[in-house]
Amino acid sequence: MCQMRVVLVQDGNEAVVAESASQLEVGEDGIRISTLFEEPQFIPGAVVRAIDFLNGRVTVMQKGEKA
Repeated sequence: MCQMRVVLVQDGNEAVVAESASQLEVGEDGIRISTLFEEPQFIPGAVVRAIDFLNGRVTVMQKGEKA
């Protein structure tokens, strides 16, 4: 089993949103992140910026924010 770390980049700063994400759903209005032992969390207006499969990291950011 492989879980991913989800990192939110906002205003040039990075914050870990989920340490062991088991599912990430992208919707029109944002991203929903699920883990095995916690309630799912929703990040409104977020988009996936990058996925690093080798290091198990997903980087997300708010729509309209510069990369």
